[in-house]
Amino acid sequence: MKHKRLFSEIKADLTKVEKELDKLLAVDDPILSKTCVYLLQAGGKRMRPGFTLLSGRFFNYDFKKILPVAMAIELIHMATLVHDDVVDASLTRRGRPTLAAGWGNTVSVATGDFLFAKALEMIGKIDDPGVAKILADVSVEMCQGEIQQIWSAFDVKQNFKQYYYRIRRKTALLIGLSCRLGAMVSDGSLRHMWLLETYGHCLGIAFQIIDDILDIIADPDEMGKPVGGDIRQGIMTLPMIYALQSSGHRERLGQLLALKNKKEAQVQEVIHMIKNSDGIERSRTVVDKYINKALKHLEELPKIPAKKALRELAVFVGERSY
Repeated sequence: MKHKRLFSEIKADLTKVEKELDKLLAVDDPILSKTCVYLLQAGGKRMRPGFTLLSGRFFNYDFKKILPVAMAIELIHMATLVHDDVVDASLTRRGRPTLAAGWGNTVSVATGDFLFAKALEMIGKIDDPGVAKILADVSVEMCQGEIQQIWSAFDVKQNFKQYYYRIRRKTALLIGLSCRLGAMVSDGSLRHMWLLETYGHCLGIAFQIIDDILDIIADPDEMGKPVGGDIRQGIMTLPMIYALQSSGHRERLGQLLALKNKKEAQVQEVIHMIKNSDGIERSRTVVDKYINKALKHLEELPKIPAKKALRELAVFVGERSY
């Protein structure tokens, strides 16, 4: 099931969000203009603004009020991706060269900063100071998650708890916030805001674990980037953590994962060992747990088309292959 079909309930408004992003990032500066257009044309799932719009549908939905929230969240997400590609030295994303590969690290970092500044511009248009504080708090935690990932690179002694706190900050918090703020600016109750935020948080955890699984087993053409990126960068993911616990080649696997400069043959050896352990299977079990938990938090919400869409999105996240 393609994700765009899952957003059919809000297709028209999501298209408006896309058009407003185009307008906002249409600047006079020739370099920024090119880099921003390049990023927008690269597409993306636009899942975060989609969650914001769908969450607002349960209450007093007002597109004009929710628009700057959806845009700010997507701009923050885009900025973090640009910066991540610089930190990770990634050459491709979604089947295209990254901004860093095309324009270099300096221009990429400046473009990411510009996107953050535009997010602040959008936040200034939100008629609720509470929204700004929540967005600021989550942005701080996302930065802490990135630092934690950099600092813990190539450390094969990491456990599930450390991994969970890292992906919570890097991925789950913003997805949960997307849902919470959609409800918040639409006059949802505190209970409903909590239910939607927890749904999004659980989905974010599942989304990241699936990402980490796909980095080992996916078809590179379907993913739009080479597999094994986390192995090369020393990012310890859940399949690796579980494989280290169960693999008959635990010592060899640990030695290879700790290497800072791996040859391609060594990367492929690591992939082979993880695939032949129970690391992937155990990781999928954790994904199922979080998907089910996310679905459970939807049960109290009104039975409207947006609820069906959120349920289908949860299933999509658990089953996606790209």
